Amino acid sequence: MKAHELRDKSIAELKARLDDEKQALQDMKFNRAIAGQLENPARITMTRREIARIHTIITEKQQESAE
Repeated sequence: MKAHELRDKSIAELKARLDDEKQALQDMKFNRAIAGQLENPARITMTRREIARIHTIITEKQQESAE
């Protein structure tokens, strides 16, 4: 998802999305360790970036609500 699409979501929705992305990353790492390869190894990097993007937006929203 793009950052502007994520900014339209609530914090609860973002946290749910974050949990899903973390689970997907864990599954990909597990599959890479067991099978030795993935269909798309770049997907791990994209998922890590998505997690970081979600963390950033959650922090921004929390700071806005604190002000």
